[in-house]
Amino acid sequence: MTTLRSTLDFLLYDWLQAETLHSRERFADHSRETFDAVLDTCERIAREKYAPFNRTVDQQEPQFDGERVILPQATKDAYDAYAASGMLSAAQDYDIGGMQLPYTVEAAANAFFAVASISISSSLLSTGNANLLMVHGTDLQKRVFAQNEFSGRFSGTMCLSEPQAGSSLSDVATRAVPDGEGHESDPLGPRYRLTGNKMWISSGEHELSENIVHLVLAKIPGPDGKLVAGTRGISLFIVPKKLVDTEGNLTGVRNDVALAGLNHKLGWRGTTNTLLNFGEGKYPVDGRAGAVGYLVGQPGKGLACMFHMMNEARIGIGMAATMLGLAGYYASLDYAKNRPQGRLVGPAGKDAAQPQVRIIEHADVRRMLLAQKSYGEGALALNLYCARLVDEQHTGAPEAADEARLLLEVLTPIAKSWPSEFCLEANSLAIQIHGGYGYTRDFPVEQYWRDNRLNMIHEGTHGIQAADLLGRKVLMEGGKGLQLLAARMTATARKASHVPQLAAFAQRLTGALQQVGEATQAAWAGGEPTQALANAVPYMQAFGHTVLAWIWLDVALTVWNKDATLSIAANAGRMGAAQYFFHYELPKIGAWLNVVNGRDMTCAALAEEAF
Repeated sequence: MTTLRSTLDFLLYDWLQAETLHSRERFADHSRETFDAVLDTCERIAREKYAPFNRTVDQQEPQFDGERVILPQATKDAYDAYAASGMLSAAQDYDIGGMQLPYTVEAAANAFFAVASISISSSLLSTGNANLLMVHGTDLQKRVFAQNEFSGRFSGTMCLSEPQAGSSLSDVATRAVPDGEGHESDPLGPRYRLTGNKMWISSGEHELSENIVHLVLAKIPGPDGKLVAGTRGISLFIVPKKLVDTEGNLTGVRNDVALAGLNHKLGWRGTTNTLLNFGEGKYPVDGRAGAVGYLVGQPGKGLACMFHMMNEARIGIGMAATMLGLAGYYASLDYAKNRPQGRLVGPAGKDAAQPQVRIIEHADVRRMLLAQKSYGEGALALNLYCARLVDEQHTGAPEAADEARLLLEVLTPIAKSWPSEFCLEANSLAIQIHGGYGYTRDFPVEQYWRDNRLNMIHEGTHGIQAADLLGRKVLMEGGKGLQLLAARMTATARKASHVPQLAAFAQRLTGALQQVGEATQAAWAGGEPTQALANAVPYMQAFGHTVLAWIWLDVALTVWNKDATLSIAANAGRMGAAQYFFHYELPKIGAWLNVVNGRDMTCAALAEEAF
């Protein structure tokens, strides 16, 4: 993990100036020393408790014996070590056991666990679940549920999808009805009984923690007993696996939440993925069916609450995809440096009498390595930049905080989807570098690809994120977020234009930004959403590539200011990756934007029977 640590140090301290965050009141007790101590601890735990067992948890998938889910001991050991590190509550206030750590540093520290074994831990969901409750829950809900999740005593899930609905949350059919007389005065929140099914629930059943806190979307029927159509009727409920009292103590009563089955996925095999039945009567509470749930926030406002968790999860999935891409890059780089095969072509052709060369000496292998490096390290920089915006939103001056909020609105779909697509491509290239061995389980790269393939689905598909970007985010508040992002890109290009070695890149970024702006206007020129969004994914791909070009140019500026002679090998590598991206990747945006500009309807208009 030495390479990752040096990359994180550069991005955190040289590029993002994270050390200056200690000047903020919330982070006043911190310094680079404390930040480094956190990074050191997480790197050690990841190296000792996660990395050695990545293959173990892939091969020993969760099993259900009819009563409980069986996981490898390594999974429990990793969960306990992570909880003991304090990272579940790293960003929380001191008075509830947190470290008041900047999210920028927290995100960087968690990168070690993701690169070591992405599927061994469910910490992402537990932290997101608890963070949601800290914003939208009552004081008692925070104390009983969120704080126990931060300690690791409880863990958490996010229960949105249903078998018949998938990503279409308008079609959620889980029902929540008031739980008898006095339901509204329960200390833990208005009490309801839920019935319904939730599919694809990660970490939905296990025995890693004392309890599991399910956050469940459900609809409260109207006076006529019918569910409200669309998303307006969706509410959010805390549904614990085991019922608790107002002190957070287990009461000994199992809630009516039953595991209907485990889903066995292509990747992330170390994490249980479940179909849960709520309220079927397998575990009746007070002698009757119905899972007990406590309302979070206002009735009918559940989706707005859940989006707090979903947005965090989207950035988290972007980071997961990034680290899997980098894990494949590190593995294929090591292989390329040590695998002899073939000979270079000289003036007289190949000389079979000469010894074989290592495959890293072949130009095409270097192309594949540079592609992986530009995707993985670029995506890591983007995700840490977004993490830095989170800190700005929460601790910056009012104007800067609002700018950070708007920038995050625009960048979140990119931060989730771009790594999910292009770091998966990096994993594919890692397999290619391994040749035939890449398809075997003798090497880890096939697992990295399988694990990463899920991230194109996790927390919203490309199509969903693209429609959100083009249909909502670039238009919201009169396009202010897009304008702010364009201004930051332009400022970087202006600075880079004064560095002779970067001036051409600055010019290309300016041109790409202009193309994206023109495409945004062209997409909506007809005022017809069906036409505008028909090519939302190509739009997002071009937008994402333009954002990554900006990130690489900004990184290159830091490199140039720090090491203009490129005497440090890592800095030469960063400049090489930036050059690769501008030469090989950025030119692709023209093809993507052509269909957006023309509002091409080839895909949308083709008759079903013609497929």
